[in-house]
Amino acid sequence: MLKLRGGRVVSIDEADGRIIRLTVEVGAEIRAAVAYPSLTGPLAPGDEVIVNVEAADLGLGSGGFDIVHAGPLREGAGDVHDAHVMKLNYTSLQHAVAPVEEGLERLERPLAMPVGVLALHGQLPCAAFALHAHAPSARVGYVQTSGGALPGALSDVVAELLQRDLVADHVTAGPSFGGGHDAITLEGGLDAGARRLGWDFALVGPGPGILGSASALGHGGLAALSSAHAALSLGCRVVLAPRLSSADRRERHRGLSHHTATVLELLLRPVEVAVPAGDGEGTAALREALAGAGHEAVEVDVEGLLEPYVESGLPAMTMGRSAAEDREFFLAGLAGGAALAKGGAG
Repeated sequence: MLKLRGGRVVSIDEADGRIIRLTVEVGAEIRAAVAYPSLTGPLAPGDEVIVNVEAADLGLGSGGFDIVHAGPLREGAGDVHDAHVMKLNYTSLQHAVAPVEEGLERLERPLAMPVGVLALHGQLPCAAFALHAHAPSARVGYVQTSGGALPGALSDVVAELLQRDLVADHVTAGPSFGGGHDAITLEGGLDAGARRLGWDFALVGPGPGILGSASALGHGGLAALSSAHAALSLGCRVVLAPRLSSADRRERHRGLSHHTATVLELLLRPVEVAVPAGDGEGTAALREALAGAGHEAVEVDVEGLLEPYVESGLPAMTMGRSAAEDREFFLAGLAGGAALAKGGAG
């Protein structure tokens, strides 16, 4: 059951039209929360709201805050021009969107657009930065998938990448919602990116946070498998950015993460895999996993990009570790963008 509680808005701390960060009073507690105005409508101090308190009560890391489930009823709320396809359909949060695929009636293959598949959201700014460094005039789109957070508005990283022109568009596909464009399917989002939005490259990966259960297949990292297969089915060149770490205390993510190892094992067709030059623990494990696996290792030297990336002000922390403490994580993300640019746009 949903863990819902009645509350009152104490203050609006930050609002940009996509997301509202606010403080709510729930019972005798003052708590941090977020709201998505596309679902709740605008909010103001004093508003009575219904709050989902589950994640905060569980003490979750990336999702450890309350989420406003519903705000006050207001006249005319929910009217969106040309919206007729449901996102979060058959839930109490279902809402209509205008799909970006609309009107693309013919299937055209192959799509002349290389696709970089990311293991998790933290790689997105690295890959976009490296791609821009190697192909500064390219138009790059980001497609958000399942596997992590579903609301497109939750990612401050995406907002910053859009502001800096490191990505041109944000498409939320499948169950994800609230990007600059909404797509019914990942395949449809890629097709629209190539044929309607004019992308030269696409970066595909989950939103912030990632689902996990310490099991072989029950984790959000497996979204990379379906993302790669979707791009391959459309005839795209596919480059996989591996998840590497030389400092993660969890054995399953140390060196080559089991997320990436599993995806490499389960892929039905070969893909290109970005390999950062060097002899780090993760890189060595990645080379070993690729030996005889049929995938193509694309070696790229991104050591020279790490310092400029950190100095750029883009996010340089992962799970509380800095780029200095976990170089391989950031090198792998940078390698994903550099390897994608290496083959050029289709």
